[in-house]
Amino acid sequence: MGEILDAVLVKEVIYPIVIIIVGILIYLVISSSIKRVFRLRINKIDKRRAKTLCSLINNILKYIILILCALSILEVYNISTKGIIASLGVAGLVAGLAFQDTLKDLLAGFSIIFENAYAVGDTITVGNFKGKVISLGLKTTKIQAINGDIEIISNSNITSVINHSLDDAYEFIDIPVSYDENIEKVETILNNILQEELKTNEEVLDADLLGIEKLDSSSINFRLRIKTHSMKQYDVRRTILKHVKQEFNKNNINIPYNQVVVHNARV
Repeated sequence: MGEILDAVLVKEVIYPIVIIIVGILIYLVISSSIKRVFRLRINKIDKRRAKTLCSLINNILKYIILILCALSILEVYNISTKGIIASLGVAGLVAGLAFQDTLKDLLAGFSIIFENAYAVGDTITVGNFKGKVISLGLKTTKIQAINGDIEIISNSNITSVINHSLDDAYEFIDIPVSYDENIEKVETILNNILQEELKTNEEVLDADLLGIEKLDSSSINFRLRIKTHSMKQYDVRRTILKHVKQEFNKNNINIPYNQVVVHNARV
């Protein structure tokens, strides 16, 4: 029995287990501290960006601790890690030359994250593709369009990006009415609609009637300017257009539309 215990409790068995447990504890403690720091700074850092940064730092920390634990366990078995570290350095140099494009993607990924260019959940436009960021990694970014299409873009290829989620949005709505309508009456109705939307629609932050935008061939076009939360402007536009149509019907305000007149030819 004593010989079995001696065989189990040898340095080669106990030390690796201790190293692994210590590594896990260090990871959990540092990871918890990182999350606490981001929670304390939640008013200064956007929630989505804080989540992205926290996840990135935890992943890097995990791999660093894993490598350190592996090297420590090798030392327990009297395997020299100096040669391994030197070999890794040479291999890293060779890999760097062989995978320059990958390294560019990684550096671009770091730049995107730390400069807060965009984060998971943001709606962005890259080139001619617009969609919601569903994945942001160090190498690639995945963007999903409104129709479900997913574009996977290498981070190094993202040289210019439009972020639609950084600030509140403005939506401009043109309302056409007939030349026969009373301008003052139309303005009063539109102003009343906007005031009602401000009171009842939490997505409407501000609303203005800018006035007559254009004298079209068959209509007078009034322009509305609506300030909304980011990416809510489309829902707000639909709601306001519905409200306008209902109020125009009540007040007998005509909205011009194209009509086709067909004449019957007599033979």
